[in-house]
Amino acid sequence: MTDTEAGEANGADLSSPGIRVLAQYTRDLSFENPRAPESLRAAADSPQIDIGVELNARGREDGLFEVDLKMQVDAKRGGESAFNIEIVYGGLFQLEGIPESELEPVLMIEAPRFLFPFARRIIADLTTDGGFPPFMLEPVDFAAIYQARMAQGEGAGVVIGQA
Repeated sequence: MTDTEAGEANGADLSSPGIRVLAQYTRDLSFENPRAPESLRAAADSPQIDIGVELNARGREDGLFEVDLKMQVDAKRGGESAFNIEIVYGGLFQLEGIPESELEPVLMIEAPRFLFPFARRIIADLTTDGGFPPFMLEPVDFAAIYQARMAQGEGAGVVIGQA
């Protein structure tokens, strides 16, 4: 029995759109605690946290897509750095049955939704390992980020052709 016949026998519509995560990986990771051990002392004031999120996607010669989720977390207390984190967390995706006109939103909204929980856990673990309470990022609205970039005319950072 072929894969097509097996899928049809199980009631699966093989022509329906689909996203498969083939691999996830940390491409780059940095944690800085420049004022340790002084920065680890309990303080009455909460740190000021600045968070940055960048997304990039590119097509590959083999028809797969690489998506990078870059997150920066900068924590300051009293105007001085408490900790800095930068992570580029990537995924290798296979897209099936998705029209070319919908590739960009899928790569810039849906793919990062698959990657975010894993990057979030790494950030929480890094802050704990660095001597701080775990920093749990709030969920990110990737659709809003995509729409804002499109409204600014910057494009979404997708290279559909070969990398």
